[in-house]
Amino acid sequence: MSHPAHHGPTVTRERTRTDPTKPAPVGIVIATRDRRASLAVTVRNLLALPERPEVLVVDNASTDDTRAMLARDFPQVRVLALPVNRGALARTHGVRALDTPYVAFSDDDSWWAPGALGAAARHFDGHPRLGLLSARTLVGPGDAADPLNDQLADSPLGTATDLPGTQVLGFLGCAAVARRTAYLDAGGYHPLLFFGGEETLLAYDLAARGWGVTHCPDVIAHHHPHPRPRTGRPAVVRRNELLTAWLRRPLPHALARTRALAADARRDPHARHALREALTRLPAALRARRPLPPHVERAARLLDGPGRPDGPGRPGGPGGAAS
Repeated sequence: MSHPAHHGPTVTRERTRTDPTKPAPVGIVIATRDRRASLAVTVRNLLALPERPEVLVVDNASTDDTRAMLARDFPQVRVLALPVNRGALARTHGVRALDTPYVAFSDDDSWWAPGALGAAARHFDGHPRLGLLSARTLVGPGDAADPLNDQLADSPLGTATDLPGTQVLGFLGCAAVARRTAYLDAGGYHPLLFFGGEETLLAYDLAARGWGVTHCPDVIAHHHPHPRPRTGRPAVVRRNELLTAWLRRPLPHALARTRALAADARRDPHARHALREALTRLPAALRARRPLPPHVERAARLLDGPGRPDGPGRPGGPGGAAS
């Protein structure tokens, strides 16, 4: 994908710290809600990492004893307790609370492989335009490859000389590392989406600000999602796909997506629920509408369609961040 000159903030090259007495360059933000048991597993794995990152848990107003468990079993972990459930915005609260140059995201059912954060820091140190990288995700006790890995690696956007890996406009929220300044420059996750496929909009906004978004398979994340079905998930994802179209894509595209969802709503209760919720939020989406720059819109068109990371049907999104 061709790109114009970067028009985000001027970036200085942050060197990876090798002195063990100095703070690690990558901090970790975990968004959680009512998932005490799986959160404990995640925190234990993160605290064992050789990079010794700072770990910040952002609690989305849990109603179980999540905060008591953290205070009792992991007193070295910082906790940011939100008074209400903010969904994916919990991650933005966490990024603001950290002061590390890079921020890795985990959910309460995911963690980073040993050495992954060091590899990520080297990519950011060596590529000042890199705003966010998507990791290779291994799922469950058997470390099965997430199907998204191959989709991202085969992205038609290709490579750029000043970026590592393959350029993408999609990623898995619990397997991403961001440059803190880039994340804040793009505004973080959009409040209108709350959760469910919210990553595409952030990738769009990073690219629109001139930041690179890439897939780097040498950075490894582990994801152990709960096996229980998430019955409301399809409707939430379809709602947010439509809202993303109205927020950033051309009007003909947004109208076509609306017509398609309305057609599905005649026979599909999930689509009906998604359409109803999207229409309720549409006035706010129109007020916040900011179409993509032409070069990013061209890239988005290449990625449209079933099976693409940011095309229809990709679930994405957080694990226990808001559910």
